[in-house]
Amino acid sequence: MTRATDASRQRGPRADCVADAAGGITFYMAGHGPGESPLPERGGEPVLVLRRRGAAPAEETRLPLTPAGGGRSRAVLSSAVALAEGHWDVSVGDRPVEPGIRDVRALVDRVPGPSGPVSARVPYPTADGRLAVRSWLRARHAEAGDLTFGEGGCTVEGRLYGALFGAGAVAEARLGDEVREVPASGEEDMFAFTLPYDRLARPPLDRQRMWQLWLRPSAGAEPVRVARILDDVWDRRNVFVYPESEGGGFRAAPCYSADNELCVRITPLP
Repeated sequence: MTRATDASRQRGPRADCVADAAGGITFYMAGHGPGESPLPERGGEPVLVLRRRGAAPAEETRLPLTPAGGGRSRAVLSSAVALAEGHWDVSVGDRPVEPGIRDVRALVDRVPGPSGPVSARVPYPTADGRLAVRSWLRARHAEAGDLTFGEGGCTVEGRLYGALFGAGAVAEARLGDEVREVPASGEEDMFAFTLPYDRLARPPLDRQRMWQLWLRPSAGAEPVRVARILDDVWDRRNVFVYPESEGGGFRAAPCYSADNELCVRITPLP
């Protein structure tokens, strides 16, 4: 037996993924070929397992692996299957699955249906080379769209899901217990607001501050977190980098968090 063969045997199973516009993901794996074992799970039928990272108690979703032709097996995560918000690691039994080809074109500019919670799932490779799924599940959601930049501020446009825009709407920038409000404009499910950076840079500015952006769609309504989750990007932090603005002893720019939620970063100048 060659060294290359030994190495291949040590590697975990590999899965290709195809995402659909409804929010489902189909996983394709080697197996179910003539004379091959279909990736058996100990003591039962072959199953693809999704485990939510950090969940206590442990939470998992089990998907049967069935013949897909061409010597492959298939497991389907239907859009009808609820998947709690978070990161889900993919395995076959206790064996982590490696990422293969990920076809996520259907997720670009996806528009959810008019009813039910907003659900988004994106398969992605982890830093240590394993396959995982980033899931979002929100009853109400404010999807950030285009950002434009003016003198000392930015304008955010987007679409609202699970609520309607009404009179008295405001956008909120939050930092702990501090809240800064600016008026929001819009109609039905569309919104826009302009945020001057100097509203967020009041002294003392002794360290970097990260303000979270929320939308209160009408007077008295519960606020909705502004985020961008309806496409194929599972982590926007190093992908969407916006221009910085300087003034009054600070530098400011919009940015996204690890959960793809829109923020404004304020940094004091030396």
